[in-house]
Amino acid sequence: MRQWKRWSWAGVVAVVAVGCDEGNKPLSPVDNEPVQQEARLESFPGCEALEQHIEDTATKHMRAELERYKQYAYGGGDGGAPTAGPPQEDSSGGGDRPTDYTGTNNQVAGVHEADFVQNDGTRIFVLSGPRLYVHRSWPAEQLTRTAVLEVEGWPREMLLDAERNRLVITSGVYEPQPGTGSGLGGRFPGGELPVCVDFSCGSGYANTVKLTVVDVADLESPRVMEQVYLPGNYLNARRVEGAVRLVVSEGVRWPADVRLYPEYLPGISDSRDRMAAYIDALIKTNEQRIRAQTLAHWLPPGRRVTADGEVKPLAYDCSSFYRSNGPTGLGLVSVLSLNLDANEASPTRTSLVGASSEVYASHDALYLASRHLWWWPEPGQTRHTYLHKFDIRDPDHATYVGSGTVEGYIINQFSMDEHEGVLRVATTVELPQENTGDENTSRWTPPETVNRVVTFREEGGRLKELGRSEDLARGERIFSARFMGTRGYVVTFRQVDPLFTFDLSDPANPRKVGELKIPGFSTYIHPLGDTHLLTFGEHRNEDGTWQDRALKLSLFDVSDLAQPRETFTHPLGSMGSHSEALYEHKAFTYFPAKGLLALPFTDWDYNASDYWSGFRSELRVFRVDTATGFSPVGTVSMRDMYQSFNLRNWSWYWQPTVRRSIMADDYVYTISDAGLRVSHVDSLQTPLVTAPFHPPMLP
Repeated sequence: MRQWKRWSWAGVVAVVAVGCDEGNKPLSPVDNEPVQQEARLESFPGCEALEQHIEDTATKHMRAELERYKQYAYGGGDGGAPTAGPPQEDSSGGGDRPTDYTGTNNQVAGVHEADFVQNDGTRIFVLSGPRLYVHRSWPAEQLTRTAVLEVEGWPREMLLDAERNRLVITSGVYEPQPGTGSGLGGRFPGGELPVCVDFSCGSGYANTVKLTVVDVADLESPRVMEQVYLPGNYLNARRVEGAVRLVVSEGVRWPADVRLYPEYLPGISDSRDRMAAYIDALIKTNEQRIRAQTLAHWLPPGRRVTADGEVKPLAYDCSSFYRSNGPTGLGLVSVLSLNLDANEASPTRTSLVGASSEVYASHDALYLASRHLWWWPEPGQTRHTYLHKFDIRDPDHATYVGSGTVEGYIINQFSMDEHEGVLRVATTVELPQENTGDENTSRWTPPETVNRVVTFREEGGRLKELGRSEDLARGERIFSARFMGTRGYVVTFRQVDPLFTFDLSDPANPRKVGELKIPGFSTYIHPLGDTHLLTFGEHRNEDGTWQDRALKLSLFDVSDLAQPRETFTHPLGSMGSHSEALYEHKAFTYFPAKGLLALPFTDWDYNASDYWSGFRSELRVFRVDTATGFSPVGTVSMRDMYQSFNLRNWSWYWQPTVRRSIMADDYVYTISDAGLRVSHVDSLQTPLVTAPFHPPMLP
């Protein structure tokens, strides 16, 4: 930072001198673009047009970032901104696989979602730190780690194709890339990783997604079959049969020395006029550097490494890139298609120049949701979301189909669902604020909100709106949603938790038919057949205070959509309790064959004498019955495992606390970044086998 501030006064004077045009008028601000009610994606006729669009968008973004600093001209400041438990009799029936087991909690049956844990009933694969741990998991009493595979970079998630014995691992890798600027006025020296002393840095420093395809037919010797490197960051992944779709989000690669904020300069920053002139000059200098950068620097190609080590370039076709007719931000989103049945073929990609927030996939289609970008804050702005549909029936390609626009924003993938060709979307809408004449009041006053369900069908290259529900829950926002067949469920919250039920049998007329208000809110909705919902969230007092806050399980009877009833509830923990299942549905494990539910659970006893004695991380298991409610079965503690690791090995990327679970017949597998352990459901607190992992920094 000090180095960036060593500007000579001669340089400052030169910059200010060119800050205005011949008429001494400051550069105009970036004009906002209207919301496109008929959204569409447009392909590029060639690479020249693609480069022009990237540079135009980068210039707008840069100008919008710098223009906002003019209002802070008087601000000052510096401007920087395995061990075994007691043996037990084998109760697995002697079979070579369990009768039934749980897998990843997928939103859509048959559309497999990536996670750091995968299993097929007899094998369990876990990513922890920089390694893949491979286990033979059945019979449960013979749980054995069979292999450990080092994975380059920071492993994120993976997909298992048990039929083809393929494991597809995604990881983040840092690679020096020419022309990659930080946007802060300089680059990392020599392309080196900045201020990163150990593995705890995490994937936040990655700039390349690595995809590793592993043959796991031989559990003792997993074999790397293919490696793909693609610039960007991992966003999401899906698998339908042998077709893998990897969604990669990529930020812009600013040229070296492009600066997105003004420095504090005595004599300039204290004067609004001089500061405005300085910013205008900086904008001109930045634009010159942006226009001078080549397409190869904006979009460096990827590469593919075959099983025999041959490196092949993964080039891009400029005609496979699309732009939205409405602004969605700066960056690139690519859908990479990998066909596991075509070992010799290179993966293909379809790219959107812009940003995307959420991904949803059915068997036949993948949807990207992108929010409209306002370049400049102005009164009356509201949020809108563009929806882009891609056909994924061809395992080798994702083909653009059409786009639509929905007013408002969506919270996660469960806000979207496709049924019989109709897309249903649950959205929170911000109503335009009245112009009070007080700019500061308008800027800091939260907008009024309503919520609705909107339906779309693709017609002639457009996602055409078919119908919308009435506006619901004024002043609240959506916390969770779920669509199942012709039924829909939405939970909103401000101080109480209204559960709304919808009849979606007529796509042109989505109707709210029922409503139930209870304290708290649900962040995840899990259907139990057509008549009941199992939900997880938080209990809150009706007055909005936190004194009685706790985690909460609920059962709802929705057999009569018009009269939903909360039939059973079960509070968990204290005001400070937490569970990853609150925000990650893959941590929520329901086993319908046994009527069992498992949740990771964390809590603190603030009256304890020290941190460790007051800290709890465990798996809580419940029996769920729609007639009798929730019955606690027991807990699996990981206390011995997280206490055995030094605190310095913990990070946001690696935590030896309970995170996932698997159930197979009468056995429960508890999984953390520190290890895997299995227990019989009748004696959860007495583990049968524990297979510990290595801390990231140890061999």
